[in-house]
Amino acid sequence: MGVIRAFLALIARDLRLAGRVGGSGALSLVFFLMIVALVPFALGPDLNLLSRIGPSILWLAAVLATLIGLDRLFQADEEDGSLDLMTAAPVPLELVVLGKVTAHWLTTGLPLALAAPLFGLLVALDGTAMGATSLTLLAGTPALSFIGAVGAALTASIRRGGLILAVLVLPLMIPTLIFGVSAAQAASGGTVPFLVPLAVLGALTLIAAVVGTLAAAAALRWPE
Repeated sequence: MGVIRAFLALIARDLRLAGRVGGSGALSLVFFLMIVALVPFALGPDLNLLSRIGPSILWLAAVLATLIGLDRLFQADEEDGSLDLMTAAPVPLELVVLGKVTAHWLTTGLPLALAAPLFGLLVALDGTAMGATSLTLLAGTPALSFIGAVGAALTASIRRGGLILAVLVLPLMIPTLIFGVSAAQAASGGTVPFLVPLAVLGALTLIAAVVGTLAAAAALRWPE
């Protein structure tokens, strides 16, 4: 019970901090909206083309928006000494990583998934495609947060390591992006049943949760 209370307290702490400083969630939503709004201007007024590649646009925007504030996931705690206290606490460091990534997803990935149906109107998606894209984002954005946590842990002691972080984690996010887009397009009449890529996407999230948590915790211990 003490471990669970510590886990929940860590999530609540990060959520309060995110709200106090304005948080990366609002910035991610604004960035998400900017990408989704600008792409139709670049492609032109072809609604058939927009509706066909709409899920790809939303997923690509979600991947890029997830990077907003990701470099501060552990860096802020590294700078003020909180990370040293968390490392020395009796709670496993893996649980600390899990709590911080969960808080990051609640303030970034979850709002993106919930806003996807609204933003889908900008790329001419129908109701089925909007719902499918939102569901795939709910299933896949946790994987993006866990993958990003590994890069955030590796660059925690590097000032302005956002560019390095993006270079490290973007290639690792490609499988999630591929299956997320495949699942969303399958719901709109693709040749592959919708549940097949969705199940693979869920499996990728579970793998990322395990591997990402262990790898991020190991990266935070490494300077010691």
